[in-house]
Amino acid sequence: MRYKESQCLYKRAIECIPGGIYGSKSPGFTVPGQFPYFFTEGEGCRIKDADGNSYIDYLCGFGSMILGFGNSRVDDPAAAQLRKGDLLNQPAPVMVELAERLTGLIEGMGWSVFAKNGTDATTLAVSLARVHTGKKRILMAKGAYHGSANWCSTNDFPVLDEKIHVHTFPYGDEAALEELFHRYRDEIACIILTPYHHPTYVPQILPAPSWYPKVESLCEKEGALFIMDDIRANFRLSLKGSHHYFGAKPHLVTMGKSLANGYPIAALMGTKELKSTAGGFFITGTFWTSMVPMIAAMHCLDVMEEEKVQDHVMRVGKRLKEGLFQAAAASGYAVTLSGPDSIPYMNFDEDPDLFLNQKFSAAMAAKGVYLHPHHNWFLSLAHKDSDIDETLEKAAEAFREIRTGA
Repeated sequence: MRYKESQCLYKRAIECIPGGIYGSKSPGFTVPGQFPYFFTEGEGCRIKDADGNSYIDYLCGFGSMILGFGNSRVDDPAAAQLRKGDLLNQPAPVMVELAERLTGLIEGMGWSVFAKNGTDATTLAVSLARVHTGKKRILMAKGAYHGSANWCSTNDFPVLDEKIHVHTFPYGDEAALEELFHRYRDEIACIILTPYHHPTYVPQILPAPSWYPKVESLCEKEGALFIMDDIRANFRLSLKGSHHYFGAKPHLVTMGKSLANGYPIAALMGTKELKSTAGGFFITGTFWTSMVPMIAAMHCLDVMEEEKVQDHVMRVGKRLKEGLFQAAAASGYAVTLSGPDSIPYMNFDEDPDLFLNQKFSAAMAAKGVYLHPHHNWFLSLAHKDSDIDETLEKAAEAFREIRTGA
């Protein structure tokens, strides 16, 4: 059995861990029994599971690996700092250096603070928006993911009432958004948006040219803040921030994932006008000032700038999307490859229940290519043309197999 060790480990896990593997990494989020549950190592764009199976990886640690696994230019200085100390009593000088670098790099931002993950940053952002405006209501798109805190998560239990002032609208629906601003006039603290809409299970949606001007106009009239949650797309669209790529002008920006090529760090940045509010807010976490991820972030930024990573991931991502479209058509399938070229996702047009997505992704996993059936994919600097070629060859086989039932 291809995944014997993964399944044995999972049986052990459910005895001592609620759910065995929880959250977005649960086996139920992929194809149970036909995907690996545990991984042991990675190098470049290849990962190896607990059974020793190797894969060309297109999930990249849920987007965190923008340079590839085990990039020595990031890992070597991070390891050197770890030997000298990571979490000391006070911040290290690198915290100042990283904040200076980000405020000089990310368009429109005048300050930065650091945390550990996206939930930290987005929750802090909406809290600051409420404090700054003196208002409570938060607007977000239906199906958007902004972290695991109860105000924005799928934990819908009556006793958890943090969502009482959170209101949703269909992404890109300007009339619906305008109606919410009208209904809750003088009560809206902020709107939080991802740079483009990337919900699970369905095609991704890019913003219309009129979308951000409408958002900014409504915020200005209401005195509300515009938060850009750039945790996931982070640096795969632009080194100046995804808002720069789309021409948006947010008041607050959250970043994470690829900022340090997999090391645990997130950043919240804001305009200069919000610096006083942030300075008066108690922002802390024991591990939020650990220096190894900050060292990694500085070196990751170096590599991204020198290697023109955004150009590379866009180019190889475009090759992947075009090749999958052609391979699907050759087997009689119509597919939609949605999202930016660097962050693609594929749906079968005739398959709203994702049954074919699951069959195809399971077939690809069996051939050594990790394409998540329900979550968008990611390209990295480590993905070379030869990896794309190998992926497309195996995809052509997988399309033929699911068509013939082989």
